[in-house]
Order: sequence, then structure tokens, then C-alpha cells
Amino acid sequence: MDEIIVLDIKFKFGEVEDVIHPVILKDKANMVLIDCGYTGFLPVIEKAMEEKNLFCGDLTHVLITHQDHDHMGALYELKQKYPHIQVVVGRKESLYVSGKLKSLRLEQAEAMQSNLPEEQKSFGLAFCNILKSVRPVEADLEVQDRDVFDWCGGCTIVETPGHTPGHISVYVNQKKIMIAGDAAVLENGELAIANPQYALDLKEAEASLHKIMTYGAKEIICYHGGILIA
Repeated sequence: MDEIIVLDIKFKFGEVEDVIHPVILKDKANMVLIDCGYTGFLPVIEKAMEEKNLFCGDLTHVLITHQDHDHMGALYELKQKYPHIQVVVGRKESLYVSGKLKSLRLEQAEAMQSNLPEEQKSFGLAFCNILKSVRPVEADLEVQDRDVFDWCGGCTIVETPGHTPGHISVYVNQKKIMIAGDAAVLENGELAIANPQYALDLKEAEASLHKIMTYGAKEIICYHGGILIA
């Protein structure tokens, strides 16, 4: 039986509470984790899966929607512990995930540092150090727009750039479910651009949000915000 399982992972950074929604695609032959949380989150991912009677060791693939630390931070740990898992990354994002090119989010944070108010500089520096701590991982499989996989009866890769240049989403064809990563965020019951002030190309981000909405999905799963039911 084909299943789409949304993990609701609640956590705190200092006094700030947050939640992320990695997604699992499960069928008879494959189990695919889409995004894997922050550095150090492997035990958190494992626990969240075990609560759903799922086990990381049964994963066949992990798909990373983009290079940001909250989506690929635990990838190195995951691949080290479960080396059989195939890492799937968008072709345009692969050089950043592998560390061959410097993280664009780190470049952005470093460029902003000198313009921060004095009382925010220590936070900005700490954020840069968090980004620097992300361990790179080579992709086993690079994908691009309209690539199709047989996961859960057929999934289509949807390039949704803007938040980062190579951001990808995944459309589960038969179930009409869009897994949007950070191409969209659910705020007050409506889709919006995720952190538009940090989008690396805001016009592309706007176009990608429109592209997602044209699919006519019955559900759109956002990494931040959860599920929008059409």
C-alpha cells in the first residue's frame, strides 16, 4: 500500500519553539525521506519515524529539496549510519549540498553581518557558525524538472527555484499531493512565500509559488506550516 507520512517534529532552540514537517513516501519497494532536519537531528528523525512504526534503516532514498541547514543538516549523520540510502538532490543544487560550492545561505548571512545592529551581531555570527557546521554529502542521484520516479505509483520532480536556485518540490501524481519544501509556507491557512526577505531570487520564488498552485493538488505539504487541503 502506498503511503505518504508527514512527520510533525516539534523542538526548541533556546526559547523559540518551532516545528518542521519532513515527509516519507512509502510503497512496497521504496521508502523515501524528503528532507532531514538540522545538524544533530538524526536521533530526532529516528524517534519520529519509530513513533509511526517506521525505521531509518528501511529507507531507500533521502531527497533533499535544497541546501539550507534545516533541510540537509542531518544528512551527513544519516548517510554515515545508513550508507545504503541513496541521496537524491536537484542538479542545480548538488554542488552546494556536496560542498563543492560555498553555501549561498552562508554567503548571504556573511554579507548581512556588517549591516546588522550591534545588538544582533552576536546572533548573526552564531548563525554563520551554524551554517558552517553543516557537513557536505555527495549526491548519489541528481534530478531535474519533470524527472519521474515510481515511488508511490509515480512522482514527478518539480523545479521550484527562488528560495534557492536549485530548490525542488515533489508531486505525487496519483494522489495529487505536492510536497513543496520551502517553495511555499502555510501561514494562517494560506500559502505564501517562505521568508521572502531571504529568498535568493524573489521573482523566481513568486513564479514557483504560482507553479505549485497550477498543479491543482488536493494537498500541499509545506515543510514549515504543514498541510493545506484544497
